[in-house]
Amino acid sequence: MISETMCRLGKHRSVIREIFEYSKKRGAEIGPENVFDFSLGNPNVPAPASVKETIRQLLEERDDIYLHGYTSAQGDAGTRAAIAEDLNRRYGTHFCADNFYMTCGAAASLKICLTALTVPGDEFLTFAPYFPEYQVFVETAGAGFRAVETEDGTFQIDFDRLEAAITEHTKGILVNSPNNPSGVIFPEQAVKELAALLKKKSETYGHPIYLIADEPYRELAYGKEVPYLTKYYDNTLVCYSYSKSLSLPGERIGYILVPDEMEDHEDMYAAVCGAGRALGYVCAPSLFQHVVAACTGQVSDLSVYRENRELLYGSLTEYGYQCVYPDGAFYLFVKALEEDTNAFCERAKKYELLLVPGDDFGAPGYVRIAYCVTTDQIRRSLPAFQALAEEYGKSAV
Repeated sequence: MISETMCRLGKHRSVIREIFEYSKKRGAEIGPENVFDFSLGNPNVPAPASVKETIRQLLEERDDIYLHGYTSAQGDAGTRAAIAEDLNRRYGTHFCADNFYMTCGAAASLKICLTALTVPGDEFLTFAPYFPEYQVFVETAGAGFRAVETEDGTFQIDFDRLEAAITEHTKGILVNSPNNPSGVIFPEQAVKELAALLKKKSETYGHPIYLIADEPYRELAYGKEVPYLTKYYDNTLVCYSYSKSLSLPGERIGYILVPDEMEDHEDMYAAVCGAGRALGYVCAPSLFQHVVAACTGQVSDLSVYRENRELLYGSLTEYGYQCVYPDGAFYLFVKALEEDTNAFCERAKKYELLLVPGDDFGAPGYVRIAYCVTTDQIRRSLPAFQALAEEYGKSAV
């Protein structure tokens, strides 16, 4: 007998991954340059030069045992102190090494936090659209999952809907800003209103309602401020990854931040450590802990993403597509040209356009387009996008 839940997850993989695998197969048939794959949020800009230089220096100057041996379960103390110093400098906070737990990226961070928090009967909320794996992480932690619809046309928080959704069983709310898949950033006023609502509801139900901030895209904001949530709401856990900021998705390195202001801070940190132990997530990759200690706060060249956003958004809206202008991340969330999103994506395949249906993001009727690709790919794909629009009777403005 095996776990039916795990077997089901293994057989029915993420739709994003399925499309990515189809892309590789199709590319082998007609040439990868002829397939316009916009499925995967895989950074296409290189890591900052300092990352390569740091790795070189570490390998040449430091002892192999130091570089590749175990660190403390919660992570190297020097790395955690360096991250604290960087955040304090940038956001005016007062963190220290003991507030951080190093992880194998934001996904591991989220799973650890959810496992640390969940008791039978708990429920977690998030805002639609949302990263599809949230539901997997929450439900396999033993909690219920529910998505709250956002404002029509903006994807900003609808506070009437949120207040109606919060119950005595609500343990926490997952917040992702800049958002995957919409690129929307929640502004400071919305964050203040969210904090006030959660404080009120926590008092009403007699237990804290936590914010879990999923922040792999924090630095990918194009001229917009991304409020640092711990400054607005004490019971906030921050889950961070260097996959996007330093273009290191394959290295699986990130952290959890447990601020001192959190209720029962010491027990919460202990629960995070315990969940990491139970899940087998102790000791994040040692070499890259040392790399991020030297490079934290730096960011890959975002000018390519900015250029891609302007080119793709401007062209698609000209062709008749509707889309919320993204302030961050590297996605466009575009309204499909027919009600059946999956049928629309299948029709797009005729033009070798690989788009991700919005259904799994909690937003049927939309498709996600990842523009973390070469600008040349976007330029070459534009005639295909235009031809697809014309098939639906759209004409260029």
